[in-house]
Amino acid sequence: MPLFVLPFPIIDPIAVSVGPLAIRWYALAYVAGLLLGWWLAKRIAANDALWGAVRRPAPLDVDDLILWVAFGVILGGRIGYVLFYNPGYYAENPLEALQVWHGGMSFHGGLMGAALGAFAFGRSRGLPALPIFDLATAVAPIGLFFGRVANFINGELYGRAADVPWAMAFPHGGPEPRHPSQLYQAALEGVALFVLVQILVRSGALKRPGLVGGAFLAGYAVARIIGELFREPDAQIGFLAFGGTMGQLLSLPMLALGLALIVRARRSTPAA
Repeated sequence: MPLFVLPFPIIDPIAVSVGPLAIRWYALAYVAGLLLGWWLAKRIAANDALWGAVRRPAPLDVDDLILWVAFGVILGGRIGYVLFYNPGYYAENPLEALQVWHGGMSFHGGLMGAALGAFAFGRSRGLPALPIFDLATAVAPIGLFFGRVANFINGELYGRAADVPWAMAFPHGGPEPRHPSQLYQAALEGVALFVLVQILVRSGALKRPGLVGGAFLAGYAVARIIGELFREPDAQIGFLAFGGTMGQLLSLPMLALGLALIVRARRSTPAA
């Protein structure tokens, strides 16, 4: 155990409270991610030079697309958490599965919900699916960053016991100093992944439908697998075979699908 342990910065999870109404940082993280993602997606959609002849949503279409994706994220994230992380508990308490305000969201479930929402939006507008997926994933790391920072503020999803100089004792993690793994994941899944997809966007990857989306899937899978090495696994699940975690297991299909999309896109002819 290190001689010095950083104190956890106690931040009230409730950002604003007016009478019985309480707005939490976690909810604001979702709002900030969606608004900034919406703003950037409109700018990308409006830039003809980035797309060439690829059919994609018009800037005005993004206003509706963000609603479809937001609904998919919330619904898919909750269903994913119920099915992947705590099925036994919710089988005995099915009504609590509807109580989203009590927390419990799965990124992998949210991703599937967002993908279905984007696909349904494309079908309703007669647009191909891959350019929509590319556009959505080009801005998705913004929401991931804010979400991980909110996890840190809540003192949840903390890391494993550690003796690094920046280890800290979390309020619900016992006396042991632990990795601030939420911040590691904010850096990997948010900042690093955002830089990666934006470099691809600016270098013309949108002219090959599926390339940006595939890079996002593969990049997130790698970032999540690395981040899980420092994160304490969920208590109700623990470690899986070979010391793996549920997050790592769910990331493997993402990695395979992302690589498949990258290979497919690289073999295609870029839209002039």
